[in-house]
Amino acid sequence: MLTPPYLLTLAQLRRMAPFFPLSHGVPRVDDRRVISGIIYVIRHGLQWRDAPAAYGPHKTLYNRFVRWSRLGVFDRIFASLAAEAGPPGRLMIDSTHLKAHRTAASLLQRGLFPAASAAPRAG
Repeated sequence: MLTPPYLLTLAQLRRMAPFFPLSHGVPRVDDRRVISGIIYVIRHGLQWRDAPAAYGPHKTLYNRFVRWSRLGVFDRIFASLAAEAGPPGRLMIDSTHLKAHRTAASLLQRGLFPAASAAPRAG
């Protein structure tokens, strides 16, 4: 098996470890490898099945991500790290926009959204 390119240092993992749920019964597989795999998949916008084999089975990555997300593990980690950092020196504004499908414009014409349909149009 390939050695995974860890995306977290041991020090970073130790800071996050208090937020990990306790394992019941069978011990968990390597947290550092699995969390690095989750980060890799999310960072690169991949589907779970496209995760590199070095991070382990894609089903393990997916199951851990879903289970821990539902338990709020990642929310608590992010909140704790943000609280430690103090007020930000710089704020970023996301300029992402969503492109609506061309049929979305006809929804206003058919009156499916009355509040928006009644609004005066820009001329």
